[in-house]
Amino acid sequence: MRNIICAGAFLLALAGVAGADPIEGLWQTQPDEGSFAHVTIAPCGAAFCGTITRTFKDRAEYQSPNIGRQIVIDMAPSGGGQYQGRVWRPANDRIYSGKASVEGDRMSLSGCVAGGLLCKSQTWVRVQ
Repeated sequence: MRNIICAGAFLLALAGVAGADPIEGLWQTQPDEGSFAHVTIAPCGAAFCGTITRTFKDRAEYQSPNIGRQIVIDMAPSGGGQYQGRVWRPANDRIYSGKASVEGDRMSLSGCVAGGLLCKSQTWVRVQ
């Protein structure tokens, strides 16, 4: 009986991990003009959104007015770890057409203009 309970608990834990989308979690942005942030990405409707939860400048945490702001907006999965949506760049307060690609604990995130002809990319690292 004990083995059955342990096996059931293991399967439930495994199902919880398997059910999470690769983009979900806590990510650290690449530094932009000396600052970086921790961003929590979670479901928002049929897509995913990322909210700034902590901010750092020159490696020291500080209380930025951007905490609580959405930086990844309506990022919808398009298959194979690929996503499309919008991204906000705090350094110039602009929203861009965005795309993301997740591989393991790294995410490549791009903001584009001119129909995707001009893009700026960052690589984010998973914190959790």
